[in-house]
Amino acid sequence: MNLEYIQAILPALLKGTWQTLQVFFLTLVLSLPLGLPFALGSISRFFPVRFLSKAYIWVFRGTPLMLQLFFVYYGLPIMFGPAFRMENTVAAVLTFTMNYAAYFAEIYRAGVQSIDHGQHEAAKTLGFSRWQTMRIIIIPQTIARVIPPVSNEVITLIKDTALVTAIGVGELLKAAKDANNRDVNPTAFFIAAVIYLAITFLLTLLSQWCEKRFSRHERKEA
Repeated sequence: MNLEYIQAILPALLKGTWQTLQVFFLTLVLSLPLGLPFALGSISRFFPVRFLSKAYIWVFRGTPLMLQLFFVYYGLPIMFGPAFRMENTVAAVLTFTMNYAAYFAEIYRAGVQSIDHGQHEAAKTLGFSRWQTMRIIIIPQTIARVIPPVSNEVITLIKDTALVTAIGVGELLKAAKDANNRDVNPTAFFIAAVIYLAITFLLTLLSQWCEKRFSRHERKEA
């Protein structure tokens, strides 16, 4: 492997990595909290809220992420005019946020419903409102239970960011493709794979640390 060639293409790959991490972190910061109201809405006793929340989750989990990217970036301006035209990075973050919020909502919903119903009854006996029950009793326990599936989605997200190359975002995969197309040399793909593996390895370590910490906390609470 030619070290001089690696040194020549590395700046472009690192720039692409930075773009990948931007999409990743922005999506994570926005979608993690956005999933919670949809999760609570999907188990709401108020039918319109429950229906709309479930419809949102069904649409975004039931259609390909690539199709959603194309619809937001290309479809919205055509259907609703140039006011809906946006930069490709903004379109990518918006689409990923809406998509992953739906997946996180389902994880949160399953976590909430896994809590023993007797705890709801006990909270009601103590005079807690429904919101107080969720905030003080249910949600803290749910956090500990949803960390493993949320961690899996987070790791999937870093790999899914490669899809944004389809709308021209200059992330890591696009940087590798550009180098390969220019130089007819697959070395850039190998380096990109190493970078992806390094990121997923760090995310795996972080998720394992979070699981251990919250599982200990849950055992203490028990």
